[in-house]
Amino acid sequence: MSKSILFGKTLAELNEICKQIGLPGFAGKQIAQWLYQKEVYSIAEMTNLSLKSRELLAQKYEVGLEAPIKVQVSADGTKKYLFQAKAGNFIETAMMPDNDRKTVCVSSQVGCKMGCLFCMTARQGFQSNLTAGEILNQYRSISEWAEITNLVYMGMGEPFDNIDEVLKSLEILTSDWGYALSPKRITVSTIGIIPGMKTFLEKSNCHLAVSMHTPFEEERKKLMPIEQVYSLEEVIEHIRAFDFGLQRRVSFEYIMFKGVNDTPRHVKELIRLLNGLRCRINLIRFHPIPDSPLQGSDDETIMEFKDTLNRKGIITTLRASRGQDIYAACGLLSTKELVKKQEKDY
Repeated sequence: MSKSILFGKTLAELNEICKQIGLPGFAGKQIAQWLYQKEVYSIAEMTNLSLKSRELLAQKYEVGLEAPIKVQVSADGTKKYLFQAKAGNFIETAMMPDNDRKTVCVSSQVGCKMGCLFCMTARQGFQSNLTAGEILNQYRSISEWAEITNLVYMGMGEPFDNIDEVLKSLEILTSDWGYALSPKRITVSTIGIIPGMKTFLEKSNCHLAVSMHTPFEEERKKLMPIEQVYSLEEVIEHIRAFDFGLQRRVSFEYIMFKGVNDTPRHVKELIRLLNGLRCRINLIRFHPIPDSPLQGSDDETIMEFKDTLNRKGIITTLRASRGQDIYAACGLLSTKELVKKQEKDY
């Protein structure tokens, strides 16, 4: 009989496990410290628990860390890790070094149901949600984990379509009994799932990033079907109503598509839409995916777009392209591996 996984449990959940199997009340915090603050891979290594306590715990539970099955290294230092998921699927995680920063980009789902036109993950369809442990395993099980300075939830899947497990993972990352990371080091991205976004804003202090990609409703419907359910106008309205304070940041991600969303008309509408909102725009170069009708804007157009927005008072940056030689764009590596597996099985 397979054992349950301890890694990814919150302190409250660990306390409940201890209560159920008859361990003392303080054991939950001890287990949390072993899981999240010390490099242990087995219950046997939790040496400040009595031998009897460890034996009771090991009857039904295991730590449950899983190593990546593949890693690819880019010429620019970016690494792409591939992890095995349930039912023969795969998830991917990127580690991006930049001077004194090392950022890990984690996935929150296997596949995705949102159907964005520009996203390779969307072509896999939705397979399953990841547990908090499976999300955190992408951070803890890479070789650089102790050197990571920032985390972004911008990998495979829509985080707010898996809000409960994402919030649990954030609690573990930021609690003093967990990894004790500052919320200012963590950014969670969404395409605009308003109920999940509201819950996230109320229950977490981490930064918010919204995938925008065009300020116009009809264009966004074509790029991102979610616009038909939760409009960008509604998303921004809810953001305006929330008090972010001075330490918390909201940003908008904007992939630049040639002839689609990169004109002066788009700049003008962005200025109108975001007027008075303390935020920033992150422009992203688009690197075409197979069989896509979309192409990336040229650098001259991107720079003019950025400079105009900055002149109008909207802080706008251009995200550096990383790891193009190792399928670093989200969904490419896992899709390639999935196709390879299917061909082998066939």
